[in-house]
Amino acid sequence: MDEKFNAILSIALVPQIIELIIKNENINEDTAIDKFYQSKTYEKLEVEETKMWHFSALTLYHMWKHEMETGELLFPEE
Repeated sequence: MDEKFNAILSIALVPQIIELIIKNENINEDTAIDKFYQSKTYEKLEVEETKMWHFSALTLYHMWKHEMETGELLFPEE
């Protein structure tokens, strides 16, 4: 992963997603971090070629939430 892409994820996007998980799921930060980093959503997000980093934090949160509820990673329609 190149430095610019890594910065986008670790500084801008992932913390916002984690905050949404904490707020909406009413769980603590450590649990939110563990759940997100172990998800298929994060697995695909960290692959630059998927272009998932173009999605908003809220969209990525909804993708993660859907995955947690169904086990399926669902990409939004464009």
